[in-house]
Amino acid sequence: MRALVFETPDKPVIVDKPMPEISPQQVLVKTRTVGICHSDYELLAGRYIIPISYPVTPGHEWCGEVVEVGSAVRDFKVGDRVVGECVVRTPERLHHFGFSMDGADQEYFGVNPAWLHKLPDEVDDRRASLIEPFTCGFYAVLRSGGTNASETVVVSGGGTIGLVSAAAAIGMGARVIVVDPLAKRREVALKLGADAVVDPTADAVAQVMELTGGKGADLVVEASGHDASLANVFEFAREEGRVSMVGISIGRKIPVELGKIQIRNLVVRGCIGSPGVWPAAIRFLQRTGIDLSPIQTHSFALEDAVEAFALGKDATQCIKVTLTSSGN
Repeated sequence: MRALVFETPDKPVIVDKPMPEISPQQVLVKTRTVGICHSDYELLAGRYIIPISYPVTPGHEWCGEVVEVGSAVRDFKVGDRVVGECVVRTPERLHHFGFSMDGADQEYFGVNPAWLHKLPDEVDDRRASLIEPFTCGFYAVLRSGGTNASETVVVSGGGTIGLVSAAAAIGMGARVIVVDPLAKRREVALKLGADAVVDPTADAVAQVMELTGGKGADLVVEASGHDASLANVFEFAREEGRVSMVGISIGRKIPVELGKIQIRNLVVRGCIGSPGVWPAAIRFLQRTGIDLSPIQTHSFALEDAVEAFALGKDATQCIKVTLTSSGN
């Protein structure tokens, strides 16, 4: 079978690998679609939030089909369409699928059924590869109390996590404003149903205040991890507002007026990943019918993954690049 392998940092290659053999407790999954994540580029560059080693096959935003079931497996059958969680436990340790262990950028792989969730028919294969990032945005909104039709939510950062956070808030009924300097991302935010978009190169705080009648947002989701956004995040929030910090910014220090947390009585919560929300997030997508496909700007065959990774670095063109396995 064909697989993408990061042999060493900055060396992605397509290789032939033997078909995996599964244990009685596992299922064999055929990859259908896989999204390329910003974290995959961190892995390719030789860094990640947990220890990693090479060679490794990336791919943690995936959708697949069960093609073989171990003799001890009872909850899945051949033909089931599935997605899988990223942070998974084996008898040896806690792993990040596609980082500390091989992921889904290969035609077939064996997995523990405990990591899997079945897909409803309403969610097609291509959009299903966005479920993993959607759970992160869904969790970012829920962790700060959720939202509803009476509230205004500002999402700072229009990359994938910002856009899926916006989609979650839109699905909950909130008025949503997305702040991002790139026109392509602002355009996609409007396609998803955002009520307004803001170009932060022209005083983002003033624009948000104008859009909110001088009040500010009930909930601010900081999804960019960029210095300028982090510096403004407390300025977007209303008195007694909430701030959800989901954009990753590790190892850097920037000047931020922390006194604004006290002056405005803000509740600030950090979050990472999506623990415990996968079934709810899948039901949410199924019942709301939210179409996340505008986020998926480019598609490549799995065997062209090296070229896909090269293009995906261009944020002015790409938001989410999706890989598709042969036959799908």
